[in-house]
Amino acid sequence: MAHLVIWSHRAAEDLESIAAYIAQDSEAYASSVVRTVLQKCRVLAEFPHIGRVLPEYADDNLREIFAYSYRIIYRVEPKQVTIAAVVHGKRLLDLAVEP
Repeated sequence: MAHLVIWSHRAAEDLESIAAYIAQDSEAYASSVVRTVLQKCRVLAEFPHIGRVLPEYADDNLREIFAYSYRIIYRVEPKQVTIAAVVHGKRLLDLAVEP
């Protein structure tokens, strides 16, 4: 059974900020990054455990997948997947979201 994929407010803002930053140099690359992130997140509906468990946390339901150099952080719940954050891989992870 497919999970519902939901974006947290923070994750949506993260993706918008990433797109705006990249678009300063290349609108085409910004569109490509956003499209790839969204495609990767759609896969989570069918395969919610495809990502690895976050190394920073000991929680089997808090996972991540990668798109380019971005970490897509998400939480697996019984019937839904919540995208919690999208951060650059070189940034320190600050999950002040509902982990």
